[in-house]
Amino acid sequence: MRIELDDLRRAEVRALLGEHLASMYSLSPPESVHALSIEGLASPDVTFWTVWEGSALLGCGALKELDRTHGEVKSMRTPAKLRRRGAGRAVLTHIVAEARARGYRRLSLETGSMEAFKPAQKLYESFGFVYCGPFGSYKEDPHSVFMTLELGAGVTELGAGVTVSARGNAEDAVAAPRKPKP
Repeated sequence: MRIELDDLRRAEVRALLGEHLASMYSLSPPESVHALSIEGLASPDVTFWTVWEGSALLGCGALKELDRTHGEVKSMRTPAKLRRRGAGRAVLTHIVAEARARGYRRLSLETGSMEAFKPAQKLYESFGFVYCGPFGSYKEDPHSVFMTLELGAGVTELGAGVTVSARGNAEDAVAAPRKPKP
């Protein structure tokens, strides 16, 4: 499994984001959908990653800078047919590590409050995210749940077998997998 910094141009990435938006609009009223469009994900304050196994796209996630000390997890998605392979956990681990590397003190997110969002909430809880009130420009919404994670000085390690690569126009740079601390 590898994580790539992504430029949102590949067809399979656009298809996954289309699936994500369609799912959000099928589960929530339009005024309660806060998922970013492709244009929103291409904003300079957003960094977007994809998770791959060979040529198979297993998932995606993004980090939006709210201010110099606060980031937001966005666009966490795994394709419906490829769930339960660890891609969500891998990309969230990467996002948390990147937020720490940037010096953020807090990482927050908004997700749905309906039953379909319970697996995502459990994943966030397993990382130490706790429920909180609205942050940034969000308002109270019965269809939304807000969660936050205070980031300490510790470093979250990527699991064994996960590599991180930065996609460039001419070449790919791949980092070696990190070794778990003993």
